[in-house]
Amino acid sequence: MNMDQMFMKMALDLAATAKGKTNPNPVVGAIIVKDGVVVGSGIHRKAGEPHAEVHAFRMAENHAKGATLYVTLEPCSHYGKTPPCAELVRDSGVRRVVVAMKDPNPQVAGRGIDLLREAGIDVEVGILEEEASLLNERFIHNMISKTPFVISKTAMTLDGKIAAYNGHSKWITGEAARETVHQLRNEVDSILVGIGTVLADDPMLTTRLPEGGKNPIRIVLDSHLRIPLDAKITDCSQAKTWIVTQKDSDPKKVEALKEKGVEIIIAPSNSSGLDLHSIMDVLYEKGVTDLLVEGGGEINAAFLRAGLIHKFLVYVAPKVLGGRDSIAPFTGENVEKMDEALELKFHSVEKIGTDLCITAYPI
Repeated sequence: MNMDQMFMKMALDLAATAKGKTNPNPVVGAIIVKDGVVVGSGIHRKAGEPHAEVHAFRMAENHAKGATLYVTLEPCSHYGKTPPCAELVRDSGVRRVVVAMKDPNPQVAGRGIDLLREAGIDVEVGILEEEASLLNERFIHNMISKTPFVISKTAMTLDGKIAAYNGHSKWITGEAARETVHQLRNEVDSILVGIGTVLADDPMLTTRLPEGGKNPIRIVLDSHLRIPLDAKITDCSQAKTWIVTQKDSDPKKVEALKEKGVEIIIAPSNSSGLDLHSIMDVLYEKGVTDLLVEGGGEINAAFLRAGLIHKFLVYVAPKVLGGRDSIAPFTGENVEKMDEALELKFHSVEKIGTDLCITAYPI
């Protein structure tokens, strides 16, 4: 690893500490280096607050002159809630700027880099670009598709079961793996399940970490509004709950849920049930940039067949359940041929406690 890669890795590690806190903005880290010494560093902490470069230059003060700036995302060149960082960098006196990746935001898209080069600053782009893209995969997807980035999380036994035939599923994985799931909840805008999961498990779907954490918006797909009024998820004192249903649902039950603080979203239906593509559009319009699907086999299969899963997180426990009627992670309609399977690319396999966590992406 050369010096540029080493300092960019430091900037990426800094940026990662803000995951889940900057939505809808990207996570960004910046480091200013002079004569091999870090003289300034910063991260973008929250949407609407100063960007990473601002914090780094405030720390560096006059040491920025003649220095090198390492930044994980191209400095912005447009006026939003904050002034453009590219102008700040241009006027800072830095000699060189190293950028991990261009900003996919159409309002930037290389303009910040062009501004710096036109000012005579040496700019290098693409150092640890793949790592930077993975760090901001949610933001990149948002910029391209204008829909939420969907993560499918499943926990299964070695023989591919998520529950016994009667629905019993606690617990498949160990405590260490379950804690990483709570960390994931802490980073996303929303978490989604189907009504089957609510009826079977009566979950809270909140974030439970030793240090607390952010509770995502809890979203339930419930076509016929079967949710019990005393379900734990209807308690909105800790987290918001949105229930997606059809327009002909019981108006009295709709009002009773609203009185409890639950927001009701009416969505169109198709032959397969609620129209997931329309729901994704609505959720994005309401500010949801990423979505963690923790549903049962039917909900998982619906997202799979709709082509709406952008990342798979599969936890595998060292257990074999067996049983011809035990439940698989993805059920839904039967398929006839293996070539109907969605092909994935394994990105990583990590051991967490006694379990494995496989991360994969659609090809």
